[in-house]
Amino acid sequence: MRSSNSRFSGRVPALALVVLLAAACNRDKKPEGAGATAAADKGEKKIALLLPESKTARYESHDRPLFERKVKALCPECQLIYGNADQNAAKQQDQAEAALTNGAAVLVLDPVDSASASAIVARAKQSKVPVISYDRLIVNADVDYYISFDNEKVGQLQAQALVDKLKADGKTSGTLVMINGSPTDNNARLFKAGAHSVIDGSGFTVGAEYDTPDWSPDRAQQQMEQAVTRLGKADIVGVYAANDGTAGGAIAAMKAAGVSPLPPVTGQDAELAGIQRVVAGEQYMTVYKAIKPEAETAAELAVTLLRGQQPEAGTLNGRVNNGKKDVPSILLAPVAVTRENVKSTVVADGFWTAEQICVGAYKQGCQAARVQ
Repeated sequence: MRSSNSRFSGRVPALALVVLLAAACNRDKKPEGAGATAAADKGEKKIALLLPESKTARYESHDRPLFERKVKALCPECQLIYGNADQNAAKQQDQAEAALTNGAAVLVLDPVDSASASAIVARAKQSKVPVISYDRLIVNADVDYYISFDNEKVGQLQAQALVDKLKADGKTSGTLVMINGSPTDNNARLFKAGAHSVIDGSGFTVGAEYDTPDWSPDRAQQQMEQAVTRLGKADIVGVYAANDGTAGGAIAAMKAAGVSPLPPVTGQDAELAGIQRVVAGEQYMTVYKAIKPEAETAAELAVTLLRGQQPEAGTLNGRVNNGKKDVPSILLAPVAVTRENVKSTVVADGFWTAEQICVGAYKQGCQAARVQ
């Protein structure tokens, strides 16, 4: 799909991107950009990784350790400066300032607030430190590179899976509830746009729609409680939830209200709890974003910039406009996961093992889904 704020120059498989970036790290090509030159001239061996929050389990369980391991493998002498902002934009600004003061030569930033993070980029530019916008796009800022997924495609996958499931069940109309992500996260805006591009005109009506501050599952649960009260528990045919945390909140609210059977519910991130709900039949689908190539590619690009080099043009597969510039980008492909393909996606990739998923009450669901 061609996004309204991006121009894609072709797609490259994720593993190919990893190989290409690794090759770029070993080349002696001199950089053209001022930020990369400054990193090389300073001789610093410090890379800062700043993540936005811990309510979404992926950041501490996958992004951070994968990024750290790849940096150490490529650059044993490198030091990693790490910070998690716990969904506090001011705290993230303090962490960025501390990282720059302590000599970070490259900043890999996943912003709490996609707009206010532009101040962090401006501060990094003052120190001639290149900035990689990781996973979430920093808007209206002179970002050097962007690494993420085609986020409108994520929303499309979620909504299409929901609509297809409803139609397969014989429903061609009815009322949906949409529980979107945080209004401060630019990705959430793209997920919502992608979802609406499918839902609008599908024959289904959005009866209630919410944005969820901080991606909070508790807030999502409250929103779903309001929707059930307002629309009636028998009249909701499906729920678009932007990620697995909000899906969990929505499902908890419906269970407490006595909604049975549960309508199809979407999700994202392939969190362990989300995958378990999928195999149990409580959550219809999630979106698997292969975080390993995302985190490792970001680490390789950071080391490339640290060494005063630039990736070759072939390693980039798109440009995304962030309101200030067309940011050179690496965009990976998301995958829809339902009960039918849990084994061939997240388990086959080692993202979660069958032993982690199939515990306690989830053993029966795993057997039905043939995960074990």
